[in-house]
Amino acid sequence: MQGQAQQQAYDRGITIFSPDGRLYQVEYAREAVKRGTASVGVRTADGVVLAADKRSRSELMEPASVEKLHKIDDHVGIASAGHVADARQLIDFARRQAQVNRLRYGEEMGIEMLTKSVTDHIQQYTQIGGARPFGVALIVGGIENGEPRLFETDPSGTPYEWKALSIGANRTDVRERLEEGYTENLSMEQGIELALEALAESDEDDALEPEGVGLGTIDADDPRYVDHDAASVEGYLDEFDLLAEPESDESVE
Repeated sequence: MQGQAQQQAYDRGITIFSPDGRLYQVEYAREAVKRGTASVGVRTADGVVLAADKRSRSELMEPASVEKLHKIDDHVGIASAGHVADARQLIDFARRQAQVNRLRYGEEMGIEMLTKSVTDHIQQYTQIGGARPFGVALIVGGIENGEPRLFETDPSGTPYEWKALSIGANRTDVRERLEEGYTENLSMEQGIELALEALAESDEDDALEPEGVGLGTIDADDPRYVDHDAASVEGYLDEFDLLAEPESDESVE
């Protein structure tokens, strides 16, 4: 009984390491991320591409209410996977940090500095008793001193920099597609194509619907976050042969 009680202590307590040096609550938070729909980030020579699967659970749900991509500042955007409420808290924190930096120093915040500020905040929740880790991962992409940068945040509070990455469901399959198609000299349009192809890997039919895809880009020459609407996304999906075929509407008499 005593051994079982000890096991439950480090299984439930965020501040207690297991005998093999693991924080189980952080690992459970990573599992929560895997249950979220996929998000993809691609760093190209011309800028950064963020794409997200934002399919709604019901036809009655307004597609605009599914939030997966977020503008943080003119030059930076974030894609999320995991618990939406947790993501909103971190998005608000990131926006405040970016605004404070502009007011205090009169310049935009660096992508790496912003990411590390967010991950420092995340890490605090792996050491505080009575709290739990954030069950969400983020892709932070933007332009820093004219150079595209792409980072990932982890529920443990660790930042990673990537050339291309995916978070959320079917991460292995999506990442394999990114590894197959990525090169250092991708143009922005090629980056969009790769991101959408990788996102299609998370769908059983390898096809996407415009209303179920979020697409954001930040161009290195004009570093402003652009949120592409459904019509723009449909054009890309049609061009890259990723557009889902409409369901037949046959009446039964």
